[in-house]
Amino acid sequence: MDRLPLKEAERAAEILFRAYQADHTVFLFGNGGSAALASHMAADLGKCTHFPGPEWMASVKRLKALAVSDNTPMITAWANDTAYENVFAGQMENFIQAGDVAFGISGSGNSPSVLCALELARRKGATTVGLVGCGGGKMQDLLDCVVLVPSDNMQRVEDVHLILAHMIFLDLKQRIESHAREHVEQTT
Repeated sequence: MDRLPLKEAERAAEILFRAYQADHTVFLFGNGGSAALASHMAADLGKCTHFPGPEWMASVKRLKALAVSDNTPMITAWANDTAYENVFAGQMENFIQAGDVAFGISGSGNSPSVLCALELARRKGATTVGLVGCGGGKMQDLLDCVVLVPSDNMQRVEDVHLILAHMIFLDLKQRIESHAREHVEQTT
């Protein structure tokens, strides 16, 4: 716990907040347990950054977040018609733009499908963020923000990835709420 990459997680939240402010999209992806976490993060980022409650919060925009690991028909089409490594990049190529965020998750840092998506994101001018473990693998060289879990135990890496994902989300939620509150105070 003493070696959690807290500064990097805070930097990831800052990158997501800048994307939010500029109305950019966050694309999340991973394989296996990392795909499940990408889905979980997309739900947290897209739904839970919206604030029900006081009427003034109803107008707060939402973060655009999408887990491209969720679209089974597209994944299987790309895998079948080209190669599995294209399952995320193939989907993202239709949508990703400069200023968007590509958020990869890989315990090993060497998943070819994740690497391919990050390479595409870089070519398109997107910011790249990733949760990695096991030394970071090849993935760390493709990331603008590396959130590296210092462990080679895959189950520990995945456990800590979930904790870090929640920390990033809660940090981002607080930034959005503070920003909205400041905006209301300035206009009243």
